[in-house]
Order: sequence, then structure tokens, then C-alpha cells
Amino acid sequence: MTELEKLVEAFAQNVAAQTAEIAHGSAAKGNRHAKRYIGAFDKLCAYGDAGRDALAVLFTHHRIEVRVMTAAFLLRHRTADAKAVLEEAAARKGVAALEAQQALTNWENGTWALDPG
Repeated sequence: MTELEKLVEAFAQNVAAQTAEIAHGSAAKGNRHAKRYIGAFDKLCAYGDAGRDALAVLFTHHRIEVRVMTAAFLLRHRTADAKAVLEEAAARKGVAALEAQQALTNWENGTWALDPG
């Protein structure tokens, strides 16, 4: 497994773990996982567009929260693909749908700032 693949896997695993911790009422543990996937994203960004492109494989991940978080982070780099993922998720119900709606709102009103480039 390459370094990029390891970082992508860490991103996905920690997004899923954060979701599980929050569902079990442990925001503090969830926040630890958030720091880890943000760290993985930062390391991917150190590779430039190649790192961001590596993360884009998660647009088709089996877990919706992973797809949504990936799309939220890649809105600037892969706008059309990310918006499509977020719009599909936003049409559903649940926490991931709310997160997708918020990411789209932030993008549209100019307050989105997860990857300034």
C-alpha cells in the first residue's frame, strides 16, 4: 500500500469512527477521530493535487458519511464531482444529509474554507 493509499484509508476510517463515537454519545472521542482525518487530509494536501485526487476515490465509498466528508473537503479541487455527491446525500435523511446541506450552503455563500488551496 502506498503512502497516499494509507492516508486515504486513515481519512475514511477516522470519519467512520467519528460517526460511531458521536452516535454512542461520545463527542470527545469523536473529536479525536476528527483531528486524525483532518491530519490525514493535511498530509494528502502536502502532495498537492495528487494527494487530493487520491482522496477522490472515496466519492464512491460504501459509507455515506465518508462520501460526504470527502466531498466537503474536495469542493474547491473537484467542484462538480463533490457537489454531485453532496446534492445526492442532501436529498436523504439523517446526519450525513444535514452535513451535506451545510457544506453546500457554505460553498454557495462563500464561507466554505476546508481547503483554501
